Amino acid sequence: MERWKELGEGIPQRLRQQLQFILEIDRLKNVLRRSYLIDVDRHENSAEHSWHLALAAMVLAEHAKETIDVGKVIHLVLVHDLVEIDAGDTFIYDDAANVGKAAREQQAANRLFGILPEEQAESLMALWREFEDRQTPEAKFALALDRLMPVLHNVFTQGGSWQEHGIRQEQALTKNRPIDDGSPVLWQVVESLIKQTLAK
Repeated sequence: MERWKELGEGIPQRLRQQLQFILEIDRLKNVLRRSYLIDVDRHENSAEHSWHLALAAMVLAEHAKETIDVGKVIHLVLVHDLVEIDAGDTFIYDDAANVGKAAREQQAANRLFGILPEEQAESLMALWREFEDRQTPEAKFALALDRLMPVLHNVFTQGGSWQEHGIRQEQALTKNRPIDDGSPVLWQVVESLIKQTLAK
């Protein structure tokens, strides 16, 4: 950031990198998602989504399929969408837009996490990678929450972005089925909500 040339003199390099990262991730507040806020006629932004997921992890942890480290899940959900600052939010139901998504997001992760001191960059990159790879109990539960929240938003906005984009019941069930890997209990609820909402 250019302003650091004016204002950053005398700030130790490590702290300057950390503050620069904190300022950079403020841009996540400008990344709009397709989900509408409940009771407010505007789209949710990705920072709001990440905050909501972190609280959902705290509240719903008992419903995870396996024993999880809740703190780790919170770290995963807070980091997973930072790449959208550069890559944008890719609508889960847009197959064409999802082509090349992994490469775009990897490039974004390299730039964003690269702002930080090396060991912190590596730590955040590892968290982001863990979420994307979906191999650990924590990552599976984090993904379950990530899929759960837009379903809730759509159900409680009378179909919201599902109606707007012509999403069918079969599409919603297919895209959200990975919830079952992290929480069969939540998947049962989601499956029922999707069927009830998209049957209308």
